[in-house]
Amino acid sequence: MKKTTYIYKGIARVSFLLLLIFSIFIISCNGQQTENKPQTKETDSRTALKDIPLQKTQPLKNKYSSPFLQPEIDIPISEFVRRIFQDKSGNLWFGTNGDGVARYNGTTLDYFSIDEGFGGVAVRGIIEDNDGNIWFGTERGLTKYDGNSFVNFTEKEGLNNDNIWSLFMDSKGIIWIGTLEGINLFDGQNFSSFSLPEGTPDYNRGVTSEKIVHSIMEDSKGNMWFGTNEGAYFYDGKSLSNLSEEDGLCNNAINDILEDKNGNIWFATHYEGVCFWDGKSFTKVATKERENSTEVWSLFEDTAGHIWFPIESFGVYRYNGTTATNFSKNDGLKSGAIQSIFEDKEGKIWLGGYMGLFRFDGTSFYSVSQNGILKE
Repeated sequence: MKKTTYIYKGIARVSFLLLLIFSIFIISCNGQQTENKPQTKETDSRTALKDIPLQKTQPLKNKYSSPFLQPEIDIPISEFVRRIFQDKSGNLWFGTNGDGVARYNGTTLDYFSIDEGFGGVAVRGIIEDNDGNIWFGTERGLTKYDGNSFVNFTEKEGLNNDNIWSLFMDSKGIIWIGTLEGINLFDGQNFSSFSLPEGTPDYNRGVTSEKIVHSIMEDSKGNMWFGTNEGAYFYDGKSLSNLSEEDGLCNNAINDILEDKNGNIWFATHYEGVCFWDGKSFTKVATKERENSTEVWSLFEDTAGHIWFPIESFGVYRYNGTTATNFSKNDGLKSGAIQSIFEDKEGKIWLGGYMGLFRFDGTSFYSVSQNGILKE
């Protein structure tokens, strides 16, 4: 009986020793693999083109302890891309909703935020003047970039309010700035005011006020258009007129205004989708609808004359003058909250919104990370 007990104890000790050695071996191997593991995603069968090389990294949100390995992660250029613009030199600018602005020059992706002298962190408008200066409307004022440095304009310099929501340069070179306190005009030296009737704050749209202007646009006739909570206003240089639901406008809560190549004026509304005005009557574009509201944040016309617009939770639409084609997750567009659409000089369609940046190749949509375009 004692001999049997001794054997069992010996077996137990040997088993424990083997288990201990095996555990040390596993931990050692995992430690070596973790140490040699690259922190950026390597090119593989899913990566078709390194459009945007990794220039500036962000800390990974997920942390893993041994023996788990850090997974390969494609980091979006920002959690939310709000504006897309291409300057005369061909640089693409991506205005974000919390990371300032990113510039892609065809080779590298550079970030500019408060630490680099940029005015704010949320970019709601990007334009370029005749001298090649890039202007940005942010939550902390107006920022000018001359290619070398930033100059910021705030209430101290005469801006009526620092919280900018729309930005436009007219055919005369005057910058129109829509803020929480209405409209400012800026000639490069001085600010002046332009008055619109006050509306009703719309708290369902987040930040709001009686004077907020969500969109500014100049049409081919020289009329200036303004998107407000009380419909659209247009100014012919002498008098101000209003278009509202009483005139047939699909909804008074205007997020964006666009004139197409045929002279039709398009309206992206917050609750009733998209409609356009031919100067006499309104036509609403048939799309998927939600019971509570159908949010449309932007409008864009490509070189083929197609009108693009996103609808919250339903991807994006492309209207060819007769029918509207819907693109969503089934087409590779992961985000249901796109807010900006843009076509670059090479004819590539870029989309920005929640989950970052996307691109359309004519058939499918692909996510664009700091490492490039990810094709799955």
